[in-house]
Amino acid sequence: MLHLRVICPKDCSDRVVELLAAEPAVTNLVVLPDAARQPAGDLLLCDVARESGNSVLSRLRALGVDVEGSIAVEYVDTALSRAAEEAERAAPGYGVDAVVWEEVEARTGEESTLSWTYLAFLTIATLIAAVGVVTDQLILITGAMVVGPEFGPLAGLCVALVQRRGRVLARSSAALLVGFPVAIALTLLLTLVARLTGFVEPSMLDKTNPLTGFISRPDAFSFIVAFLAGAAGMLSLTSAKSGALIGVLISVTTVPAAGNAAVALALGHPGVAGGALLQLIVNLAGIVVAGVITLLVQRWAWARLR
Repeated sequence: MLHLRVICPKDCSDRVVELLAAEPAVTNLVVLPDAARQPAGDLLLCDVARESGNSVLSRLRALGVDVEGSIAVEYVDTALSRAAEEAERAAPGYGVDAVVWEEVEARTGEESTLSWTYLAFLTIATLIAAVGVVTDQLILITGAMVVGPEFGPLAGLCVALVQRRGRVLARSSAALLVGFPVAIALTLLLTLVARLTGFVEPSMLDKTNPLTGFISRPDAFSFIVAFLAGAAGMLSLTSAKSGALIGVLISVTTVPAAGNAAVALALGHPGVAGGALLQLIVNLAGIVVAGVITLLVQRWAWARLR
């Protein structure tokens, strides 16, 4: 279930109450006249089955409630109510399969902003990956995958392309097109400093590196894994199964490829750097293609269900 907290002006309150009361998937409707002060208006509280969340929110926005008032959405983890059970039965499909577009856009919007925190996490993850490549330590590569924040902008890019949100598209693209070059450049600079001090040597990349050498050698499986991970990640964001996202993060080699490219350039291995950059591009492309396809299929399937 979703819990809605709606503030609407007096002039449209009756229409909003009528809309919510007539929706079979809405229950526990509470109307508090003149309870809101900023913005001023009536405060409406209700629970709605997640399957109908997108429909109800769209109709509320069509009335301009989000412009003149406010709409807040929260999850209801447990609802002990026969009325809530009946509301869920009245809604089509299953809540775990439902896509609440407003929720998805809000989540990806927060995670796709080019902020100092985002750049810090991406740079730290790239540095960890660089150390993992130099020392051939797979555990460090895995850690870099988990620390890396790049899936947020990738998901935002997918949502922007499907929903045609130009602002989200620009913000997500900026996070990727600026974030990765900055992280690679800083890692390259620090690796050069380490080389000058004798802490690392070019010969460290001359060995086979059996555990991490795959990062700079992309193949067909690179795209396949990125595609599958992108589909799983998008399903995790659009449904209630967010626990699968951690598995997505440790399935693709975006950050490790960035770290490998930086180290290889600093240690004089342009061929390895080229392979790592190609791996990065392949993984990014696979995730975006899969994410867009997944969202389109979900939207098509849910439209047919309704």
